[in-house]
Amino acid sequence: MSAVWAVRDSNGEFIESFTGASRLEVGCKLVPSRYDAFRLHVSASYRELFDRALGQVLERQRWEIVRVK
Repeated sequence: MSAVWAVRDSNGEFIESFTGASRLEVGCKLVPSRYDAFRLHVSASYRELFDRALGQVLERQRWEIVRVK
């Protein structure tokens, strides 16, 4: 059984346009500026910048990224 990652809003409903095979894939759809996928995997400092930007988006919208079976 495979799982997908999705964004759940503050009402507990899933936003279908923000789904993906990994949490990182979903995060890339949410963050307004483009981040290089390779650098996200190999550079801790680059990933930290991305995580900070993603956290701001999720907090502002009151969303969360969750794993769905």
